[in-house]
Amino acid sequence: MQSAARQAVEVDVDADTSDRTHQIVAAAYELLDEAGLEGMTIRAVLNRTGLARRAFYDRFAGKDDLVLAVFANTLRLAATYFGEQVRALPDPMARLKHIVTGIVLGRVSIDDATGASGDRRAAALSREHLRLAEARPAELQKAVSPLIDLIAGQLSDGIAAAQVREAPVQWMAMLVYNLVSTTVHTELLSEEAGHSDPQRRQKLADEIWEFCRRAIAA
Repeated sequence: MQSAARQAVEVDVDADTSDRTHQIVAAAYELLDEAGLEGMTIRAVLNRTGLARRAFYDRFAGKDDLVLAVFANTLRLAATYFGEQVRALPDPMARLKHIVTGIVLGRVSIDDATGASGDRRAAALSREHLRLAEARPAELQKAVSPLIDLIAGQLSDGIAAAQVREAPVQWMAMLVYNLVSTTVHTELLSEEAGHSDPQRRQKLADEIWEFCRRAIAA
């Protein structure tokens, strides 16, 4: 039986990439869940998929490109998931609150990974996000754009409803995303040595939302 992470990858990757690319990205998800970034080596990916080294390098220049592909798929899935979650909510601020608090609480995909394996993957991607923001900023920006665009859509609706102050929506969406993601990265890395505290995370989600609400309110 396939893991939830692999099932989630199939939802998005098979639609527009080759089967081998799908295999590689799905294997990367599983390895991150099992052993974190240290366990996700190119050799481990090849062992997991049974593919030849050439098959990997035909698709990715190296490990950084694979990590960026994992980011892109994760955030594309997150944007799709949150978009479906908030579609029935009539109020733009309620939709935005659901997205912001969901990111903080780690509810960013259908599988809603929790426990040690989900923590390992999240912490690994947090460390890589900070590194790639310096090393590969353009590619990372492209990877996070689906989630930023979803946030921008809610902000645009909020401006139309006189709930959000007038300002460039992409700029505001980037500010909201950067605040949320940076705080979550810091929290995940601080929790890496121990267990997460759901109550603390819920309080943090509420505080971040209140900060965002005050910043964008009309």
